[in-house]
Amino acid sequence: MNWVDSHAHLNDTAFENDLERVIDNALEAGVKAILVPGFDLDSSVKAVELAKYYPMIWAAVGIHPHDAKTWNQAVVNHWENLLVEPKVIAVGEIGLDYHYNYSTKEEQLKAFIEQINIAKQCNKPIIIHNREAHQDTFEVLTKEKVGGCGGVMHCFSGSKEMVAEFLRLGLYISFAGPLTFTNAVKLREAAKAVPLDKLLVETDSPYLAPHPLRGRRNEPANVRLVGERLAETLNQPVEVVAGHTSTNASNLFGITF
Repeated sequence: MNWVDSHAHLNDTAFENDLERVIDNALEAGVKAILVPGFDLDSSVKAVELAKYYPMIWAAVGIHPHDAKTWNQAVVNHWENLLVEPKVIAVGEIGLDYHYNYSTKEEQLKAFIEQINIAKQCNKPIIIHNREAHQDTFEVLTKEKVGGCGGVMHCFSGSKEMVAEFLRLGLYISFAGPLTFTNAVKLREAAKAVPLDKLLVETDSPYLAPHPLRGRRNEPANVRLVGERLAETLNQPVEVVAGHTSTNASNLFGITF
């Protein structure tokens, strides 16, 4: 089976000492492609560097809502230069996060909207972070008409009702380690509301290791655990879920493997 980890922060310092081993583990687990998103300017640069070096890695560049306060013209100029790199296939991760508010809501909204508009100009899909900001996220995505460039709700944690709203915008829904947690009953109900042709899987490494590995550093090899739990939830063969999620990643991002 082929898996695509559609969101893994291999540009995080958590992997600086053993990245080669992590890549080998992923290959052994059947992971054929990994999308590494940026979360600030430095990590976006690192994502591009990794994509250039490793054939199985693809990059996205973006400014996370935590770092929206850094969004200025100098950052925009450098960031736009990264967007033309051949293996940069998406803008992300971008969005809104009202849990910590490391950047103000105004700063987050400005960076989110401007990055969406640049993504539309470049015809690249977006990777959307949404934490405790559902209404504003939905309103921005609706107003900015993101259906043209496409995108994915990364590490989805909402309800089946929220699934319906984002599907109407033409977005994909991606599930990560929390889907496997024993108490994630509502999240698994949400997963059942997503058509097979709109599903992605991810690890969000090094965060959110799936059951039974909770508390450990996560890595792309574990995406199969998410996929297996998703298959069980949907009452589908694992091979079917692996095939659909890989095809969906290819269709949305243009990933080849």
